[in-house]
Amino acid sequence: MSDEELKALEKEVKKAKRIANEAASVLHDLIEDKLPDAYGELMGIAQATYDACKAWDEANKKFLAASSETA
Repeated sequence: MSDEELKALEKEVKKAKRIANEAASVLHDLIEDKLPDAYGELMGIAQATYDACKAWDEANKKFLAASSETA
């Protein structure tokens, strides 16, 4: 894998992590500020947070695998 491709994967991981952190922040705000009144929002926000974290994990695993191949 070229350095350029590896940098693109690293950028993808950073973007996925930012998105996961933003989703976690929304979940945190819901828990801290809106529950129990906004309990109806909990499942959707929790699922979005889970999906974002899973996307980060998959991107990170792909990057780590590619990094170990080039090392």
